[in-house]
Amino acid sequence: MPIDLSNQPELAIPFESTRSLLAKWRGRDAGKTAIVDLDQDAKSITWGQIADAADRVAAFLAERGIKPGDKIAVLSDENVEKLIIWMGIWRYGAAICPLNVEMNEVHLVEILEGIAPALTIWHTDLDGPKLTAGMSTPTIRFDSWHADQAGDSGADELFTVLAGYPAGTGADIASENADDDLACIFCTSGTTSKPKSVVYNHMSYWLSGLSTLDMLGLTEDDRTLEYRSFGWNSAQILSLLPWMQTGLTMHMAKRFSRSRFFGWIRDHGITFAAGVPTVVNMLLNEPPPESERDVPTLQRMTCSTAPLSPDQWAKFESMYGVTLLQLYGMSEAGWICGNRHYRRRMGTVGPPAKHQEFIIVDGDGNPCPSGTEGEITVGGPQTCMGTISPEGEFEDLSDARIKTGDLGMMDTDGFVTVTGRTKDLIIRGGVNIAPLEIDNVLLRNPKVREAAAVGVPDGIYGEEVIAYVAVKSGEALSEDDVKTWCAAELPAFKAPKEVFFLNDLPKSDRGKVLRDALRDVWKSAKSA
Repeated sequence: MPIDLSNQPELAIPFESTRSLLAKWRGRDAGKTAIVDLDQDAKSITWGQIADAADRVAAFLAERGIKPGDKIAVLSDENVEKLIIWMGIWRYGAAICPLNVEMNEVHLVEILEGIAPALTIWHTDLDGPKLTAGMSTPTIRFDSWHADQAGDSGADELFTVLAGYPAGTGADIASENADDDLACIFCTSGTTSKPKSVVYNHMSYWLSGLSTLDMLGLTEDDRTLEYRSFGWNSAQILSLLPWMQTGLTMHMAKRFSRSRFFGWIRDHGITFAAGVPTVVNMLLNEPPPESERDVPTLQRMTCSTAPLSPDQWAKFESMYGVTLLQLYGMSEAGWICGNRHYRRRMGTVGPPAKHQEFIIVDGDGNPCPSGTEGEITVGGPQTCMGTISPEGEFEDLSDARIKTGDLGMMDTDGFVTVTGRTKDLIIRGGVNIAPLEIDNVLLRNPKVREAAAVGVPDGIYGEEVIAYVAVKSGEALSEDDVKTWCAAELPAFKAPKEVFFLNDLPKSDRGKVLRDALRDVWKSAKSA
């Protein structure tokens, strides 16, 4: 049921265009570091430089005949250049399509063709000509933004062109993004199957950014770390939007590195770092020496994309002295719930986000009372404009109530617990079993590194519970050991009837355990 969030701190930050924000941060302190690229020898760019570069990108787009509102595809791994281009596109009032370059190449080409961008900008590390072959729209490659200082005309085209512009070029271009303009089209996945695309306007992004500021309490003085792809919604609204809205300093890397993580924190005075369960578990299961864990500047980390057990949460905070905040969201809605820096409860995903119209419903679509499990639904201005199916069909969701497919319940204090996926729900003998409950019991075993329960066909009960387990390095567990552990904490009908061991559980590129893949493993083993 909806809850009253009127007692939460207000964030009176009216919408501002990218052009306005960049001008504001340039005027406040042009020499302040805006971005540090940790994979390029900590190469940095100031707010003054990124504002000037964005103006030049706007001038370039106008010169090429690009119109405000046009879609521009950007094909690149994560680097500071990608964000310069991103800011230039938004500053001009065009829309960005930051495609995941790690997806299946055939799907990438299909998506490009479906989007039909007015321009495709690609990094020299990619085979741009191959990816854009046969497309009628223009393309241009880029390499290093330092080309605008060095005039290097080798691998780079875009920044070499920008280098030839006189100082101040583009500053007088009046076009800019409005709150209801198309902002971004991104893909939900696509490493193994053709992905769905999600379409957002600027106001939805703006509200997601404000929800993040509410959850994390970020200010212009923070120094943040993001190591996930900005092609994903999570990195966009957790890092990119708060960075723009506050003018803080953001540190970026292409991917997480356990060996470099604490060095990044110490060397750059990081105050906030994004996190996912895979990272949290990695730091728990293979912690660095105690002497390397001292990171006094790091105040908060998030954990999102998949649930984290209360035991894991408490252990992490005890080990590292860092406040961990579990969040919950989806690509079509941004942040749905989140523990706040000022109000949190372990084992939950926190209260609903400030700008979500959040309702848990039963099978008939009626609101569930507190403490009753149902499907989580959302709506309102923070959700997306719509989605584009793999077949290219647009579904308008601007006024729709979105069914998340997630099961959850809300307590009387407004804290939400995600109990599972509707499709992952195990129905044994007519009784619903949430696999996350079993997962949490398995993960409390000190010898277990990863675990997941799934339902498989059964001739008597319809479905039966089985579990897959990955054991910590140097430890040993038998199937009987796991069954005995579960029998002590679970009723008999929820305890796994079979236990299987894997070195690693199959996961998505964002760290979610793939239960469908585990069912396929089971089916293959049974048919062998």
